[in-house]
Amino acid sequence: MPTCDKTVLNRLKRTEGQLRGIQKMISEEKDCTAIVTQLSAVRSSVDHIMGLIVAENLKSCFENPEIDAIAQEAKVTEAIKLIMKK
Repeated sequence: MPTCDKTVLNRLKRTEGQLRGIQKMISEEKDCTAIVTQLSAVRSSVDHIMGLIVAENLKSCFENPEIDAIAQEAKVTEAIKLIMKK
């Protein structure tokens, strides 16, 4: 498994744990501000994971270029669009 995959999976597992913690906070009727703070942390974590995946995709585009220049440009453009969406 490539290093990026391990990093992404570890971050996803950590984020999953954060979500479980938020569920527990809600069931225990914890303070709304604390819950929103944790939700914001989860959102930041997911944004970071998305960035890692897109960056790896873009890196792959340059390290393993398509033979067809038009296909290569399409791959790079798609990666840039994903970054801009974030």
